Amino acid sequence: MSGSPVVETEGLTKYYGDVRGVEDLSLSVDPGEIFGFLGPNGAGKSTTIRILLGLISPTGGEARLLDQDVTDRAALREVKRSLGYIPDDVSFYERTTGARILDYFGSLRGEGRREELLDRFPVPEERAVKEYSSGNRQKLAIVLAFMHDPDLLVMDEPTSGLDPLLQQEFYELLEEERDRDKTIFFSSHILSEVRRMCDRVAVIRDGKLVTVENIETLLQKSGKVVTASLEESPDVSTFEFPGVSRASVEDGTYTLILTGNYDGLIDRLDEYTVRDLSIRETSLEDVFMHFYGGEAFEAKEVGEAGTGGRTGAREGSDPEAVAGRDGEANTGTDGDAEADD
Repeated sequence: MSGSPVVETEGLTKYYGDVRGVEDLSLSVDPGEIFGFLGPNGAGKSTTIRILLGLISPTGGEARLLDQDVTDRAALREVKRSLGYIPDDVSFYERTTGARILDYFGSLRGEGRREELLDRFPVPEERAVKEYSSGNRQKLAIVLAFMHDPDLLVMDEPTSGLDPLLQQEFYELLEEERDRDKTIFFSSHILSEVRRMCDRVAVIRDGKLVTVENIETLLQKSGKVVTASLEESPDVSTFEFPGVSRASVEDGTYTLILTGNYDGLIDRLDEYTVRDLSIRETSLEDVFMHFYGGEAFEAKEVGEAGTGGRTGAREGSDPEAVAGRDGEANTGTDGDAEADD
């Protein structure tokens, strides 16, 4: 890939009073790639996206979209003409029909792909949004984000509310956009969809960047998972030797994340009677157990994505709540009031 980064941050920091939203975040997203921003709820994903979109101000550091400083309001307004955005909290004016919302945003940014997208993600256009299910709200948000054919898509938990068939359709759409050299930046806590879709992924923990890796490289560097069932019951610390990044035991079965020192594993197992032994490649779930040290993490499969985000709409919200003034993207939660994902 070539050209200047489409998304770039350097030392990006945001504090909500004494609460850290994100700290010293530096990353870049190349033209034409699908870049995953991965972490559990509360890790700092939504805070980062809201800074990128100019919805909240950073405490420190820099952020740029399409080579423009996100704190430059005039420049950012122009950038947003080439930007599609799906927030994690989709909000529309409840008493307005889907057709009127589509007409409104089409008049601001264009709607060349409207009918094509509605064929793939149909919504009851003549009904008021207050009658929409969460899935229909999400489909409407997808059409709005893509119908003006933007160069950059920024999405926060975009498959929330979609059933498995529509998730599949959405993944195909993303792959088509990548083939057209569009750039996609999306946050997720659904490990399987990140592994399937992304070229690279940034892992964020407690507001701080853990790593940025190619997906396959990340898995390779994370080693292998060894599962051993033993006749004896040694303490789990027996398997905490160099080359083991994590060891646990449950019901007599020992699970190790092994990044090297296979001879050490063989020597240690030779001291016991092995009833069963398996070795497999690490999954993204295993990677997160490594990075998060066993902390709670919603490792949902794609089919469970419908419970993973917020898709409600608020009565009386302005029709510009999703795109903002002059077509600017918005979540309907503008301001620095509280820390989010």
